[in-house]
Amino acid sequence: MFKIGEFSKLTQVSIRMLRYYDEIGLLKPMSVDKFTGYRMYSAEQIPLLQKILMLRDSKFKISEIQDIVNHHEEVNMVDILEKKKLSIQEEINREKQRIANIDNTINEIENNNLDIHCNINFKKVDEILILSVRDIIPTYNDEGILWDRLYNFIQEENIAVKHQMYDNVAIYHDIEHKDKNVDVEVGVTVNKLGENKNGFTYRKVECVEKMAYAMVYGPYKNIAKGYEMLAYYLEKHNEQMAEKPSRQISHIGVCDTENPEEYLTEIQIPLI
Repeated sequence: MFKIGEFSKLTQVSIRMLRYYDEIGLLKPMSVDKFTGYRMYSAEQIPLLQKILMLRDSKFKISEIQDIVNHHEEVNMVDILEKKKLSIQEEINREKQRIANIDNTINEIENNNLDIHCNINFKKVDEILILSVRDIIPTYNDEGILWDRLYNFIQEENIAVKHQMYDNVAIYHDIEHKDKNVDVEVGVTVNKLGENKNGFTYRKVECVEKMAYAMVYGPYKNIAKGYEMLAYYLEKHNEQMAEKPSRQISHIGVCDTENPEEYLTEIQIPLI
């Protein structure tokens, strides 16, 4: 048996951390001297401590580590670590995207190119027929998941779709902006309604008597600025947004050109 200081020295874990693990019940001493109060540890506890440290260094939260340790006979460590690896990779990808966004902003500032080409106005939007798929996806940036599913279904079922102004329609059913678990529907216009199948739905998208729209030119990163410019425009014209889903129409996108500067995206905001 070892005193806490000795155990700290041998395991290379600070006394502070050992005391903390004791307080939260993650790693209790093998015994506590009833006269001196000294915490006593055993070499038999080293494997558990090493497991705790491995999980901590793998970015598991304390609550997750406690759950794994308390149910160690029931958990599959390989499966748990594989899932954590995927989670960390997703986090790395998000950080890489943040770095890319910073680089783009620096480039725009240095080239005095913060303005974007964006036309804004009002119009009536007629009813359209679409074939669509709707789901809760992690973030708005994951919209491509739905488009891939839809295009694969269209190809497998040999479905004829229209090629016109409303070719690709994304409908955002959350009235407010959400950081995660977003309710998105993507669809393509069709000439007539068909039979729903495997979560793919034919439906009418309602007419909107007054729609504010912004035609945003250039790469998709310009879309955020397009929403900002819409805000100024709506306030200037004393317009009130309706509690209805907003839409985005891809007139020219990745399927049409390899040059992002040629993209044309339409933002649509229903008004009262």
